[in-house]
Amino acid sequence: MKNLLRNFAIALAVLALLIAGWTWLTLHWAYSEGERAGYVQKLSKKGWLCKTWEGELALVTMPGAIPEKFTFTVHDNAVAGRINALVGERVVLNYQQHKFIPSSCFGDTEYFVVDVAKVREASPPSVPLPNSPQLTR
Repeated sequence: MKNLLRNFAIALAVLALLIAGWTWLTLHWAYSEGERAGYVQKLSKKGWLCKTWEGELALVTMPGAIPEKFTFTVHDNAVAGRINALVGERVVLNYQQHKFIPSSCFGDTEYFVVDVAKVREASPPSVPLPNSPQLTR
């Protein structure tokens, strides 16, 4: 009986270490990285026990097109503050995708935003106006 309890405790400790190791690996190893540009239309802190910043970015490919939504999670409060300051502006979000995270306590999505930058709209090139023809008499 004593051996059975000891073996059960060892098995339980090994299982806890495996789960902790898997969680660490999924949070620190990015499956992919990239950028998405669009308009931040929502950012809020959500959760019952684990509060995380969750947001939506409207991806607009061309004027008049129906926007696609990109949902994301932000862990860093400083980055969330910068995103909140740019709500409604056209921005570029730098993100990392983390797959197979074992709990939603780390975020509702697998896309974790790590940086944000406001898009500077390119001004149209200045084209000189042609000179008006001079009337000569």
